[in-house]
Amino acid sequence: MKLKEKYYKKLRPEMRGKFALKNDLLVPRLSKVVLNVGFGHHFKEKEFVADVERGLTKIAGQKPIFTKAKKSVSAFKIRTGLIIGAKVTLRGQRMYDFVDKLVNITFPRVRDFRGIDEKAVDRSGNLTVGFKEYTAFPEIKVEEVNQVYGLEVCLTTDTNNREQGLELFRLFGFPFKKVSK
Repeated sequence: MKLKEKYYKKLRPEMRGKFALKNDLLVPRLSKVVLNVGFGHHFKEKEFVADVERGLTKIAGQKPIFTKAKKSVSAFKIRTGLIIGAKVTLRGQRMYDFVDKLVNITFPRVRDFRGIDEKAVDRSGNLTVGFKEYTAFPEIKVEEVNQVYGLEVCLTTDTNNREQGLELFRLFGFPFKKVSK
């Protein structure tokens, strides 16, 4: 069963019962997934920017947009309008396919992975996970990698409750650390 189908048939009724929600529209759901890469001090290297664009395109299945600096910072030698990062926003079926791949394939491939800390879920119920190496994704072949860079994945929900967001991610199968009391 695909993740979207699983959400609508199994997870949504379970969440509705657990939190005593009166309406299906009150049940939290994923609204978008954003993949983000900051260029850091490599922002002037055309080869690095092209490598990031290729990597994000393979991982997400769509081309990234480049983010520009909003204001100049002389200490970092950044001027207004300079390209300093790239991001991809996933919605709909592509988003659910990415989350399924993230939980079932990517997290088990991360080296020394012990689970996601529950503190990664903010008070609005959104989850942000950082990867030190983007090579954990199955589309990336290690032989073809020129430079290794970090990647941030932000999963946004439509709830404003941390507990509901945390439970939604648990039901999706995200591997959270066991809390010892």
